[in-house]
Amino acid sequence: MFGRSARKAPLISAVDQAARDPFSHTVVQVVERAGPSVVGVRRGRRSRMGDIYDGAGSGVIIASDGYALTNNHVVRGAERIEVVLHDGRVLAAQLVGADPDTDLALVRLDGNGFAAAALGDSDALRVGELMVAIGNPLGLQATVTVGVVSALRRTLRGESGRLIEDVIQTDAALNPGNSGGALVDAYGRVIGVNTAIAGGAQGICFAVPINTAKWIIPELMRDGRVTRGWFGVAGQTQGLAQALTRRLGLKTASGVLVIAVVEGGPALDAGVRIGDVVLSLNGEATETVDDIHRVLTRESIGKRLTLKVLRDGALVDLMLTVRARPEERRRA
Repeated sequence: MFGRSARKAPLISAVDQAARDPFSHTVVQVVERAGPSVVGVRRGRRSRMGDIYDGAGSGVIIASDGYALTNNHVVRGAERIEVVLHDGRVLAAQLVGADPDTDLALVRLDGNGFAAAALGDSDALRVGELMVAIGNPLGLQATVTVGVVSALRRTLRGESGRLIEDVIQTDAALNPGNSGGALVDAYGRVIGVNTAIAGGAQGICFAVPINTAKWIIPELMRDGRVTRGWFGVAGQTQGLAQALTRRLGLKTASGVLVIAVVEGGPALDAGVRIGDVVLSLNGEATETVDDIHRVLTRESIGKRLTLKVLRDGALVDLMLTVRARPEERRRA
């Protein structure tokens, strides 16, 4: 029997393989759609020996004229930024603006006509959905890993010390260098910007939701930074029981649970307490922390806003005087 030549396995066409393996077919389609928009980002500085690179990460192009999202910590302190495209081209880029509070930054590549990613709706995510992470871990260009949405509405402390709320948790493998890359859904839409891994853990990784980036991008384009009104709380999205919403006649299914109140802040002055659930601010429903952020714009500073909270099963109306965040006041 050993003298006979081994029978070769029949070749499987790409069409047959896709039909037999729908999971692989889905992942391949996602990578083909989103992969060309994911780039490598290199942070450089000048020295006596010339330009050197002291950091690297990933980014995702969001506009054909060269705007790309990445993490603030990837480009922080950069004197020179280079971007490596999917096809291997290396281009210079300029920092447009950065927001340490959400660890997001916007850069612009030299040139135009780039492949731009489609942006999804991170508020519509459900635990268990397929996720594909694309980035450049350890400098390995265009690396793809696959996982699921492990959890939603996590909080993550950013480098500024502020909590980044409503963070997406995934088990798609991330490593140093994935920061700033794309977390993509099964339709090839970017739903998060990969930002962190849990030290000492396996399969616990985090991404800033793309809906957070959507409202930050215009301010970074206009001002290079995000100016915010100050509420003075730390909070997380909290679902509300249907029986409670029916009894109180509420039209929202969630609010923002206050888990900390800053000493001397506007919320403390307004009478907000730990354990309150913020339901609306200035008449606008606050189903998520991002809803509060959208109200606390530059224009809200100095205004008195109505605040409705749920406390011990009852509705309480308060008045909040918005102030500029302490760091903004120091600049003024």
